[in-house]
Amino acid sequence: MNGISASRVPFCVGLESEVRRLVLHGVNSATAIQHHVLQTTVQHSIAVSLAVIALTIVTHAQDDLSVFKTEATSAFVWGEDSLRGAVSSSVLDPVTGNAIHRLNHGGVEVSSKAGFEAVGSGGSGELLSFTTTIVNNTESDLSVRQGGASVDGRIALPLAVVHTKKGLSKKQRNQVWELAGMNCFSSGFLPHEIFLSPDASSKVFTVTQKKALTVSFVAKDPRYYSVLCSAEGCFPKGTIRFSVTVNSTDFVFIWPGRAMVYCGK
Repeated sequence: MNGISASRVPFCVGLESEVRRLVLHGVNSATAIQHHVLQTTVQHSIAVSLAVIALTIVTHAQDDLSVFKTEATSAFVWGEDSLRGAVSSSVLDPVTGNAIHRLNHGGVEVSSKAGFEAVGSGGSGELLSFTTTIVNNTESDLSVRQGGASVDGRIALPLAVVHTKKGLSKKQRNQVWELAGMNCFSSGFLPHEIFLSPDASSKVFTVTQKKALTVSFVAKDPRYYSVLCSAEGCFPKGTIRFSVTVNSTDFVFIWPGRAMVYCGK
């Protein structure tokens, strides 16, 4: 079949078979055969056109997806240093001896501590608490926004935290968590001056030049039976991710459950 493209070979072979079938069934008229061949050719052309259109749509969709990805907010992940210069490190708290994770990039240092405790007052489940300190060593102000948290891929929403429930209505008391009831903060293990909470989800904090800001975040573990106990103690199962957004970049910290500190009573 010289001169016929590879994409046309199956069609030509099929057309030859169709002509033979017509002859075997007694269709000997050249006009009838020509008419059937023309109809088959038109149908094939339509099918090819539709295939080309579909391929074009898929290609454009993939192009749009690439554009969407490049426009997404960038992120630095602790332990996964990027080619853009983000550096991960871990140091020990000089007071408690517990781990502090750090991410440095472009004059911005973001550090994170993490702890957990059981829900108090007869409740069930675990509270996951995080504190992040943003140090601004640049010549410009930085904006800090609430990032988020997830536990083994499940979203852990921030809790509404208040220093005291005194003066609140019964309905309001049922919707907030009192700081005094969370030992990770009331004990001083984690600072509690500024919280990232549902009420402040759109609030922007500013870190001025050569200054630092510390913000805290507490969430309830969304899983049932989230703690695994062994001879070494009890720790949250799986992996917890916590992030804070500085300007337009997410600084993401990964905490294996066994690396979190129990700061309950």
